[in-house]
Amino acid sequence: MKKENDQETELLVPSKTALEQERKILLALGTDIARVREKTDLITLFSKRIRSFFYFTHTIVTLIESKDETYTPFLLDHEHSPIFGHNRYGEMVAAHFSLNEPFIQAVLQADGPISFLLEDIMDKPQSPAFLRVNYERGVREILMTTLRNEEKPVGFIHIYTDREDGFSDEFRSIIKGITPQLASAVANIIKNEEILNKEKEKSFLLDFSRDISAVRTKEDLAFAVNTGLSKLNALRGYVIRKINEDGESLSTYIYDPGIANFDDPEWVALTTARFPLNDGLQSRVLESYIPLLFSVEREVQRGITSSYLHYWKKVGYKTMVGIRLHYGITNLGILWLGIEEINIQLLQGICFQISVAMANIMANEQVEKTQQEQAFLLDFSNDIAQLKTKADLETAIFKVLGNALHSKLSMIRLIADDGVTMPAYMFDNTLFVKAGITFDQMANSVITIDEPYTAQVLASQDGVVFNIEEELKGGSAYAKLWETTGLKNVYALPLRAGNKVLGTIWLHSDWLSQLVLRGICAQISVAIANIQANEKLLAYKKQLEVENDYLKEQIKTIYNFSEIVGTGEAMQEVYRLMSIVAPTNSTVLVLGETGTGKELIARALHNASPRKDKLMVKVNCAALPTNLIESELFGHERGAFTGALDRRIGKFELANHSTLFLDEIGELPLEAQSKLLRVIQERELERLGGKQTIKVDVRLIAATNRNLEEEVKAGRFRADLYFRLNVFPVNLPPLRDRQEDIEPLIHFFVDKFSKNTGRKIRKVSPKVIQQLRSYSWPGNVRELEHLIERSVLLSTDGVLQDVFIPKQTATDKQDLSFILNRTLEEVERGYIVEVLKRCAGKISGPGGAAELLDVPGNTLHSKMKKLGITKAEYFA
Repeated sequence: MKKENDQETELLVPSKTALEQERKILLALGTDIARVREKTDLITLFSKRIRSFFYFTHTIVTLIESKDETYTPFLLDHEHSPIFGHNRYGEMVAAHFSLNEPFIQAVLQADGPISFLLEDIMDKPQSPAFLRVNYERGVREILMTTLRNEEKPVGFIHIYTDREDGFSDEFRSIIKGITPQLASAVANIIKNEEILNKEKEKSFLLDFSRDISAVRTKEDLAFAVNTGLSKLNALRGYVIRKINEDGESLSTYIYDPGIANFDDPEWVALTTARFPLNDGLQSRVLESYIPLLFSVEREVQRGITSSYLHYWKKVGYKTMVGIRLHYGITNLGILWLGIEEINIQLLQGICFQISVAMANIMANEQVEKTQQEQAFLLDFSNDIAQLKTKADLETAIFKVLGNALHSKLSMIRLIADDGVTMPAYMFDNTLFVKAGITFDQMANSVITIDEPYTAQVLASQDGVVFNIEEELKGGSAYAKLWETTGLKNVYALPLRAGNKVLGTIWLHSDWLSQLVLRGICAQISVAIANIQANEKLLAYKKQLEVENDYLKEQIKTIYNFSEIVGTGEAMQEVYRLMSIVAPTNSTVLVLGETGTGKELIARALHNASPRKDKLMVKVNCAALPTNLIESELFGHERGAFTGALDRRIGKFELANHSTLFLDEIGELPLEAQSKLLRVIQERELERLGGKQTIKVDVRLIAATNRNLEEEVKAGRFRADLYFRLNVFPVNLPPLRDRQEDIEPLIHFFVDKFSKNTGRKIRKVSPKVIQQLRSYSWPGNVRELEHLIERSVLLSTDGVLQDVFIPKQTATDKQDLSFILNRTLEEVERGYIVEVLKRCAGKISGPGGAAELLDVPGNTLHSKMKKLGITKAEYFA
């Protein structure tokens, strides 16, 4: 019995050979571990050295992050990991696993390596996901041990095998023996990485400093900042905002080109917006001496309403870092970074370099700005000195205020001859649009020199600055109007020419240079004095200019796309062709029956072209006497023929750099056609009786209701001219092919003639609409227009109850040419079907087929039944 016990004891106690082997392995591994300096060294130790003694699939090392009680992957053996190709591998590598779950707590409480069968633990509550992922790739057991530094757990070793009971006691003993050395090796690796990171930071700052030192302009700074910041790990974007001259807001100065999205209106608006300094975020950054890390979601929940914060949330930013940019005690702006972690020392070094560069650039910009202001005043003085009219002065003032000073002219008021009243002289009619104030209202508002604000300005030497916010506190009615502009200040200055006070000028802006402001006001005063002296001499010329401008505006008002009514398929094709050809200089041939609106299309093409600022010249070829066609088109010199008492400018010259509309081109005589062809080909002409060749740049639009191809075959129209004109044909559909447009046209003309005649037509009866839809319209839209005008005049009760449609026209008779070579029954059947289609399937009642055919409804029903006419034939 004792012998058996002795044998059992021998089995439990390792042999000397085993102990010696284990000692050798530990000694060899200890030597290898002592040489570990980098992650790759430790990976090699596990994947090759330890694997040469014991079998396992792969191993990883995780580190504990005490602040959030998690552990994360630190060292990974991608080469031997069976889960490397798993679709969740990336998720596992980036994950933070909780320390507060049973599986890892068991590892922490063990005094050495502890193993688990994955099948037993992977599906338990709170078990980490990497257990299931490894099991799916064939791993069956995991051996884990805690790495400790000064008795404090700092991480774990994970060793995996695809065999159950795959970890021998000898292997466990070896791992337990080398665990302290592994913990030291991991600590050394971390320290080495920290040292390397510090060296990289120093190198980064040195490179960044070198790049910044070469910066001279804002563009240079943008390039240097983008080059430097792009090296920061996990950076999702950045923006630098500069404090504006008002000291109360910040605007975008430089941004990461990688986050630019010019297709997003919200992003574009953020790049141009002014953000209040005291918005709850930016003020905190500017008051802090260290970078601040903000949780976007938390700041939104705190009630911060800044548009940029909500945009960050929209695009998925979780955290943002804000760093104050300052030079000495002067705040310059803020650097915002989309980054998860803060390296305070590195960011402070970056921002110091950026701040120095910004301060230098801003100082240079200020010097340049002063020089530009002086040059600007000199140029403005030269421009103003040449002005002779109020219109020229207005153009010059709006140009200089809008382009150079980013300001708005509220009003210039001049003292009248009575020395008391101050009527309006000049005013930006776009300034108070939000307040609903028009120029006429402002012009009719005449004040006196005793008005409090005006008196204060006239009494000042260099003008007065009114802060709108401060004026609102006093309840000023003017301040309420000023507030609608969205600008912060009103600059009011007296206008003086020598010792004479002319009036006052009122400007709106956020900020204006006093030097520039006084300079332009002095120049404006001189210009106004000169203009007043010349106004009587220029009165007649001014009247002609006003009438010309008025005519242009009337033409733009009368002829525009809003007059073209129709949304049907046929008109949509016309609109498509117009949109293609309108911006070009190509010749257009508008084809269509009489009354389809060819001139309207021509005007619309001109108004949508680059030549729209000049008048379109129209020539009705059918209305020109044969002996005057050449003179009308090309002009004549004095004495060219009997009755030519003065030189006459032809329509081609008049339309130079504009559009010439040749209406009814098919009516032009053959002799005139040949001369027209030459001008079109050569783009030059000679007046009758003249010898000088005149170059012209004219865009041609021709129109006709004739079939020009048939006219060419008949010898009445030149083929070469037809080909020159038929560059881009636009065919206008007849009204009978635009059934869906008839009702909108009816309402359009009813509204038009109701206003013109003073008749208030509130409604058009359905009977009228049906009758008009069933009519064939040989005269097209023009016929419909005249028919509605007549009906409106005859209407007495505000409702259009009746229209007076001709029973049959010549066109209707011509349209029945299809009866030839057909039987009487076929003709009768086909005609009834066509009438039913025109009446939209309505058989009886007003506008029905029976009324159009002048037969009783029952008779028509019987006839249809006899002829076998089905609903499908006429009601498609």
